Amino acid sequence: MSSPKRIGSIIVVTGPSGVGKNTVVEQVLDNVDGIAHSISITTRDKRPGEQEGKDYFFRTRAEFEKLIAQNEFLEWAEFAGCLYGTPKAWVKEQIENGLDVILEIEVQGAMQIAKQCPESVLVFLSPPSFDALKERLNGRATETPEKIAVRLEKAKNELTQRHLFNFEIINDNLEVAVSNLIHIIHAERCRILKAQ
Repeated sequence: MSSPKRIGSIIVVTGPSGVGKNTVVEQVLDNVDGIAHSISITTRDKRPGEQEGKDYFFRTRAEFEKLIAQNEFLEWAEFAGCLYGTPKAWVKEQIENGLDVILEIEVQGAMQIAKQCPESVLVFLSPPSFDALKERLNGRATETPEKIAVRLEKAKNELTQRHLFNFEIINDNLEVAVSNLIHIIHAERCRILKAQ
C-alpha cells in the first residue's frame, strides 16, 4: 500500500517581541529537514545585510496595499508604522511540494492564520516571566525607552491570549525550547490525516 503524497503543514510560531522567536526558529531550521522559512513582504526599509527574497520581499506601501486588495495575504499586520504580510501563493506552493512552512509572526497575524487555515499548528513562545522579557528588550539596546515601553504594553496583552494556541513553549532555556519545537513538528508529521 503506497502512502499518499505528503502535504506540508503550516507551523506558526508567535509570542511577544523579544521572546526569542527568531533564535528558536533559526536553530530549528538548522536541525530539521523539509522546512521552508516563510518570507514576509514588508514596507519597512531594508537593513544593512538584508537581502530581497531571503530576509523579506521589500515593497512600497502602495504595492502592499494593492496586494491586500487582491487578497494575496494569508495574514498581514501593521507594526511600528510598517506593514508585514505572509504571501498566500508562496506558502501554498511550499506545502504542496511537501515542505512544512514555519512562520515566525506577531500574535495579531497568528490569529488571522488560525481563521484562514484552521489546520495550522499554532505555537506560542512565552518568556519565563514578564521581568525577563523586559530585561531582554532593554538588553538589546536597539530601541528608545519609549519604543520598548510600547512593546512591553503590547506584550502584556499578547500574553493573555496564549490559551488560544495549540502549544506553549516557555523560552527559559534555548536548547529545551528548540527541542520542544522540533518534537511538535515531528509529532505533526506523524499525525494520521482524515480523508477529505
